[in-house]
Amino acid sequence: MTAVPLFRPSPQPADRPPGRNSTDATPVFALKELVARLHRYQHNVQDMLSSLGFALRSFNNLNQFLELVPLVATRITDADGGALVLFKPNGQVRFQQLHCQEGRQCQDMRKALEIATRQATAGAGAAAGESFSETSGQASSLDLQVSRYLGPEVHLFGAPILVKNLERGRLYVFSSDPQYLWTPGRQKLVRLVADQTAVAICKDELTVKLAEKERLDRELEIGAEIQLRLQPRSCPKIPGLDVAACCQTASRVGGDYYDFIPADYDPIGKEDEGEHPPSLIKNLKSKIDKGRWSIVIGDVMGKGVPAGLLMTMTRGMLRAEVLNRHSPARILQHLNRVMHADLENSHRFVTLFYSEYDPKTRVLSYSNAAHHPPLLWQAATNSIVRLDTLEGMLIGLDADSHYQEAQVQLQPGDTIIYYTDGFTDAANQRGDRFDEDNLIAAFQWACQNYQQSEEILDYLFDRVHQFIGIGNRNEDDMTLVVLRVIPAPGENHHDS
Repeated sequence: MTAVPLFRPSPQPADRPPGRNSTDATPVFALKELVARLHRYQHNVQDMLSSLGFALRSFNNLNQFLELVPLVATRITDADGGALVLFKPNGQVRFQQLHCQEGRQCQDMRKALEIATRQATAGAGAAAGESFSETSGQASSLDLQVSRYLGPEVHLFGAPILVKNLERGRLYVFSSDPQYLWTPGRQKLVRLVADQTAVAICKDELTVKLAEKERLDRELEIGAEIQLRLQPRSCPKIPGLDVAACCQTASRVGGDYYDFIPADYDPIGKEDEGEHPPSLIKNLKSKIDKGRWSIVIGDVMGKGVPAGLLMTMTRGMLRAEVLNRHSPARILQHLNRVMHADLENSHRFVTLFYSEYDPKTRVLSYSNAAHHPPLLWQAATNSIVRLDTLEGMLIGLDADSHYQEAQVQLQPGDTIIYYTDGFTDAANQRGDRFDEDNLIAAFQWACQNYQQSEEILDYLFDRVHQFIGIGNRNEDDMTLVVLRVIPAPGENHHDS
């Protein structure tokens, strides 16, 4: 087997150095020329690869980078041309870029790739549900079709473009020089360019994903801001009560809900009084319960944006329902019927505890829709009572659910906490949960040692955070509302 020169001989210059002619060429001179040519070739390869690396670091448009790939692969292998074919996730095979000198060979290569990619795309489409990169034998079939069309006189080499072990394309380099050989060195160079192409594709996809993530983050920030604005900005001043509340969401948007809704609304404003008979105005105004407040806490099953959207919907519908001035049980019944269809379609449900406090009588009326019962610490007996009802299903579970109502007479010093399951389900590193027993013990101690609702709230949050462990984050939203009955002027704690 005869040795094939690695590089094509370059044409001799028309003018030779003085004193030297063709007969003066010696083996030493030829060797020097070969070494010089090899040096220039290596320097050219380094320059081309360096330029491609710079383009890889700085490109903002993937298509512009892909235009360089066949050109660089052709130059560094001293071939006639190169072509780039990409595989799309939907199974489509796309003829991306071709570089070669204009002429018959370039036309043949373009036609061969167009026919081969059309056939490969049709073959991938026949395999329902499979992408091209996942269909066995498609890549080798493409190589075979291109090689068969070009004929044996064209020396063709194809390198895979692999992204996360999935073939995303092929880089072809070809030459029609009969003496051209695909040496290991040339194959290695083509694979190197193919690997840089894979990095460029991966970088572009990461850029797209990052831009999408930033867009979603901005939307989440807006959603969190809207949700924060919908929550009470501060606790209201309810006559006879010291109130504190806090909601800590596990993510930026949460599914916990608490609210304070004034019940002393005016059904007819002063601007509307001239449009109604005086007798009707007097009758309506006599039905207004001055000073009554609705206090509610709820939890949407799930976390994140879906739960936050349902929480917002729950808030709006409940506030509208409160205006009808029905009893707590009737309000939950109506709310359940209105929200049932939407919640059923979303496969999510809402737990809700609704109560109304009358400062004149210190009576708390309430109804429960499967929420964790609030805890009442009675100052006179130093005991804990759960505020619960016998009936009451989740909101949205059954359109015909019935809800029961109960009342409790509060005394000065009595304290109530409304809470969500983020408290009792909070877990430490061993998997132990801060259950209701721990919450009751902490709540009782706080009531005995603190006078302000804010102090009790801070203590309970601190106890949960200490239980979870410093630096660990709870996986669920945590909401706590604390109400403490304040004695009237001149009234002792245990006066009835």
